Amino acid sequence: MKVILFGATGMVGQGVLRECLLSPDVEQVLAVGRAETGQKHAKLRELLLKDFLDASSESSLDGHDACFFCLGVSSAGMKEEDYRRVTYDLTLAAAQVLVRTNPKLTFIFVSGAGTDSTEKGRSMWARVKGRTENALAAMPFRAVYLFRPGIIRPMHGIESKTRVYRVLYKVLSPLYPVLKAVAPRFVTTTEAVGLAMLATAELGAPKKVLENDDINQLARRYLERRAGIQAGHTSA
Repeated sequence: MKVILFGATGMVGQGVLRECLLSPDVEQVLAVGRAETGQKHAKLRELLLKDFLDASSESSLDGHDACFFCLGVSSAGMKEEDYRRVTYDLTLAAAQVLVRTNPKLTFIFVSGAGTDSTEKGRSMWARVKGRTENALAAMPFRAVYLFRPGIIRPMHGIESKTRVYRVLYKVLSPLYPVLKAVAPRFVTTTEAVGLAMLATAELGAPKKVLENDDINQLARRYLERRAGIQAGHTSA
């Protein structure tokens, strides 16, 4: 499987990149962004773009099986117009290029718990995310899946680029075992998100909108499948 990854330098994107590079199912990862990932790996290629709307890059994007779109920003302190430009306009611009170059591609978009599919609620970020989800779902890809994680625990040394989130994650870190015990459906990890994306791209998912609990189940499913394949090779 060949994967295109947007947002590989963000917290979620770093976790997804890690799982892609570790997975025997992934042949190649093309990380698209404005900054280098800082990683070196035989599977990894990088495409640096100052302008994601630049159609001249289209030839570099064809021949892929899945797109994991992890690019995003916090809405804190942003006007709706600015947040919409990054969240909706940029995402749709990239998707429109990909649907031309890879019509059989599976597109997975990282949204968020509480996203407003009606686009009419009071929460600005939820409306914009909902509008983005709805527009993507209407595009003629092979499949579109919408991930809505809630609380995400960063793992394997991964940190958020946003200072306030870094502080928040450090404060919450001792509470993760408690949260996982009392509210497992609302907590996931960067590792689980990456594994769930691989499972969805490779095997599909039972529904198009995937919440935290769905993400965790898909991650377990993928690990179990991989363990079964490895056990079969060992016994052979």
